[in-house]
Amino acid sequence: MITGRRPPGAPQIPFDAHISRGLDIFVALMGLLILAPLLITVAVLIYITDPGPILFRQVRIGRLGQKFYCYKFRSMRVDAEAQLKKLLAENEEMRAEWAKNHKLRDDPRITWIGGFLRKSSIDELPQFWNVLKGEMSLVGPRPIVAAEVPRYGRNFKYYCSVRPGITGLWQVSGRSDVSFWTRVACDIAYAKNHCTILNIKLIFATVPAVLLRRGSY
Repeated sequence: MITGRRPPGAPQIPFDAHISRGLDIFVALMGLLILAPLLITVAVLIYITDPGPILFRQVRIGRLGQKFYCYKFRSMRVDAEAQLKKLLAENEEMRAEWAKNHKLRDDPRITWIGGFLRKSSIDELPQFWNVLKGEMSLVGPRPIVAAEVPRYGRNFKYYCSVRPGITGLWQVSGRSDVSFWTRVACDIAYAKNHCTILNIKLIFATVPAVLLRRGSY
């Protein structure tokens, strides 16, 4: 069963983590309330342009290795998984790019509204719900899928020591423009140094990163 609950015997949470959690809840709740008109508009546009589920949910790995469903606005066509298998089977260049970054720069599966949602990072807004549930934080490593775990190797323990975040060091350092290993290094650095002050700094640094659309595709 997928759950965001902390397993029995898990270490106690330090006081600074309680402050960060309080900030998470406040910002996520206010974000959902204030942005409600935008969220509804986006939902309608997604359905009109490509009828199907409004949200895309995928199993990701969270703190302490717990699995959870991560939510995003759907930016790809409803048959995206089938299309991916076909693309990787037929296109060697795309297959190599996927193996290297677990992502495609010019992904033909993305809808026209999905491209805008990704570049503006609006597709990430449903993750405020993950934050409220305690599965994610406002700031932390990018939530990864199980297939990416082996690539972290022994560094996976650092990733698991904190909640994954909507934004973080990787997101403000170039996102998809940086290598996978740079992303891992960002995760390790954050896990070793995370605190409320750093989280606040990264939240403010996210604003220009989003506006300039650095590494978003």
